[in-house]
Amino acid sequence: MGTNSFLKVLPEMVTFLRVAELGSFSAAADLLGMTPSAASRQVKRLEKEIGVQLLQRTTRQLRLTEPGAQAFARCRELVVAAQGTMDIAQQFAKKPAGLVRISAPKAFARRVLHPRLLDFLQAYPEVDVQLIVADRDIDPIREGVDLVVRLTTEPPEGLVARRLMPVEHIVCATPAYLARHGAIAQPQDLLAHSCLSLGEHERDNHWRFRRGDEEAEVVVRGRYVSNHSEVRLDGALAGLGVACVPVFIARPALEGGGVVRVLADWEFQGNYHGHAYILYPPSRFTAPKCRVLVEHLCGALAAG
Repeated sequence: MGTNSFLKVLPEMVTFLRVAELGSFSAAADLLGMTPSAASRQVKRLEKEIGVQLLQRTTRQLRLTEPGAQAFARCRELVVAAQGTMDIAQQFAKKPAGLVRISAPKAFARRVLHPRLLDFLQAYPEVDVQLIVADRDIDPIREGVDLVVRLTTEPPEGLVARRLMPVEHIVCATPAYLARHGAIAQPQDLLAHSCLSLGEHERDNHWRFRRGDEEAEVVVRGRYVSNHSEVRLDGALAGLGVACVPVFIARPALEGGGVVRVLADWEFQGNYHGHAYILYPPSRFTAPKCRVLVEHLCGALAAG
């Protein structure tokens, strides 16, 4: 490829990146505002210009070839650089200003992030915030989000990850419920109780616990299942049984005596335990509006 030949295939590089990310010409076309056939033609033009096959196409799926995987990484760097270029004015601004788009899981966004964002907006009147509440893994580069909060034990590679706070799940119930149905001293005791579980995946009713080197797994049953942690806590408060919820959801009820923690000497191994991380694309320059929000959240949550 000639020195300046890449200039004419820059749009094709972006299309290829989106197709590879989404695994679909149709999905990429919807995102880019074009037809699937146009997206396919752009990828073919890029392959012709580079001289290698980038995608293996079957009737059921798309797969990156070895050179396609390398091209994908380079195209991703290209998009990150382009987004950084668009933010140059903000990077050199004397004061943080402009819109920051930040996403977080529902319960964490409502109970933890929202109060801190209200404080942030008071402290930085020239910065606006759009809070995107979504219980799925959002890609900040592909979806144009500045900051992403994710609850995980392993933050993804390729993004800057700042740790916000530990996220611990517990098992709790009301004192009245336990008085009626019996105390819970071991994980196996849960078999005799109604348990409020997540219900998003097939094994969400397989509650796993760890105490030192000891592990236990119990297949629980219950009359009420919900993928919303505040709903599960409400169910426990209503006396429906034993709920698994994050500590940040249960804390007010624990402190007020509405519920008590059971199996406190066991660690509950849920899908969302670990730490809350704030993620953003790596760059030599981070826009002041994003930098001050990251530092605000890290400081506020570290202080409790």
